[in-house]
Amino acid sequence: MAKQDYYATLGVAKDAGADDLKKAYRKLAMQYHPDRNPGDAKAEARFKDINEAYDILKDEQKRAAYDRFGHAAFENGGTGAPHGFGDGAGLGDIFDQMFGEFMGGRGRGRGPRAGADIRTGVEIDLAEAFTGTKVQLRVPTRVACEACAGTGSETKDKASEPCGTCGGAGKVRAQQGFFLVERTCPTCGGSGRVIRNPCRICAGAGTVQRERSLQVQIPAGVEDGTRIRLSGEGEAGGPGAQPGDLYVHVSIRPHPIFQRDGANIFCRVPLRMTQAALGGDVEVPAIDGSKARVKIPPGTQTGDQFRLRGKGFSVLRSAQRGDMYIQVAVETPQHLTRRQRELLEEFEAEAKGNAKGSPESEGFFAKVKEFFESGSR
Repeated sequence: MAKQDYYATLGVAKDAGADDLKKAYRKLAMQYHPDRNPGDAKAEARFKDINEAYDILKDEQKRAAYDRFGHAAFENGGTGAPHGFGDGAGLGDIFDQMFGEFMGGRGRGRGPRAGADIRTGVEIDLAEAFTGTKVQLRVPTRVACEACAGTGSETKDKASEPCGTCGGAGKVRAQQGFFLVERTCPTCGGSGRVIRNPCRICAGAGTVQRERSLQVQIPAGVEDGTRIRLSGEGEAGGPGAQPGDLYVHVSIRPHPIFQRDGANIFCRVPLRMTQAALGGDVEVPAIDGSKARVKIPPGTQTGDQFRLRGKGFSVLRSAQRGDMYIQVAVETPQHLTRRQRELLEEFEAEAKGNAKGSPESEGFFAKVKEFFESGSR
């Protein structure tokens, strides 16, 4: 079955920038994450495809190779070179393979293939980002085979021996025109060694597909989009190889009351017209769960802002906290009772002509009157 185009997998254009790729990846990863779709094999397969596509397109060299050669660039065990250049880890390796012997070099053995990195996402509340939290993740990955203890061999003693094809070098040479080209050995995959008696469970790979459960510590003060790296928690490598890393992308859900800007928090507080006119105290919540009392001076207007020092967000890897800003919005009363309307009409009658009571309104309409009387346009 043909693979879907990586750009189509992420739903982005071929000229999409790094930010667009990252945004599309995060959105799809959260949608198809196994934790959100338990038991859904299609969602799990989609999640793997999304991670594979992002892993290629976020890397400039891999993306350039994919744009030129498509999926064929990675069908020979490589990471960005066209078919016929071994594992092609980069342009330097291709140059080495083509010109290493011609220039007097001996080429380089690859050794055991390290485990692949894993990328996953987690979504937390703003309050959890403030205090820090621990999240439990289920990650589909490759782990060391228990049957052979990761050696890949049925017999633990002398599990492997030098590869007969490449003599343990991990490379084979072939004449191509004027050049003597070195390629990764197809028998041992570049490790230089082969398993004598392959394990019947993992077929000599030393690893098997499993779903791991692990706990991840999210630090206090983490920001939306933060990537947490867990060294050695990725896929297990081949026999004798290092495991990959696990990258956890953190997404923070919007809060119904607070808006965050770095270490500062903003809280929009609607006030009744009378509260804003007469002044008084209002009680507002803080992100740490406490309550704060704010003094509202008489004549407060929409857009006025009050600062509460040290009531903001925690700062990553620090004991400091930002500030909290109360943003006032004066609310005009609706659905008045008869008595309320009468009182407001009396108030309006008293307020007319009092420039000090509503200086902005009086000043504006004075300018309007002058505009029309002067005949200006």
